[in-house]
Amino acid sequence: MNISSFARQWLYDPVKTKFRDYPTELDEDEDLPDLEDSLKDIGEYQRRLWANKRRSLLLVIHGPDTSGKDSLIRTLATYADPAGFHAWSFGRPEGLEASHHFLWRVGGKLPARGELVAFNRSHHEAVIAERIWLVLHPDDYNWSSRYRSIRDFERHLVAEGTQIVKIWLNLSEEEHARRLLKRLDKPRKRWKFERSDIAGWEKRRTYEKYAEEALEETHTDDAPWFMVPGNEKPQARAIVASIVADQLKRLAPEYPEEDPEVLDEYRKLLEDHGVT
Repeated sequence: MNISSFARQWLYDPVKTKFRDYPTELDEDEDLPDLEDSLKDIGEYQRRLWANKRRSLLLVIHGPDTSGKDSLIRTLATYADPAGFHAWSFGRPEGLEASHHFLWRVGGKLPARGELVAFNRSHHEAVIAERIWLVLHPDDYNWSSRYRSIRDFERHLVAEGTQIVKIWLNLSEEEHARRLLKRLDKPRKRWKFERSDIAGWEKRRTYEKYAEEALEETHTDDAPWFMVPGNEKPQARAIVASIVADQLKRLAPEYPEEDPEVLDEYRKLLEDHGVT
């Protein structure tokens, strides 16, 4: 993947395999790209992507509970054309999903050519959360095989024209606790609180261990992870929006070229129908 110098500073470093090796917030005076400018660029270049219908972009967003995945996706979609933008959220596999191979449920939600699709959690949960809250019989898991399947799957998508950007929102334990309490304190957030939030807090260290291993195993040049400080939502949004805008510009720098003869024909047809 070709990325900007700004995006490169947030790339996962295979030498730094622990989340504590990465910042959870930045100094207030840190110079970040303007969020509004990046959002407008996402809107413009997502339309160019949709108009060209040649490439696509899959944005995968992960992080612990309360890390701001939903609000980040809403922000990124501010100026997006809904015809070419979709967002999907993945919880615990159940029923038909659980009876299929773990990659099955994401297959129909991948971006078509020209689309920008955001995943709130993804197929990577099959090697993170599912290691704690099993879906299958313990003897039916082969974790190294799952890692290999994810790498091969993402390599195939990239080869077929879908660029993949994977974001980890790095949240401190203190901020995680603060946001859990905030969910209970504020009516507009209270509805989101579930018993699973408590279970997630209790298992946070184990979850973190498996997540660290998953990122180490699935970070590739074709589909890299970006480690984004998650404690301050405005900072996280500015960083992710800049990364997404940069990739859209590379995928669809211009609108498709039109044949002048075809345009002249269209104009004549409009004139013939009274449009002048």
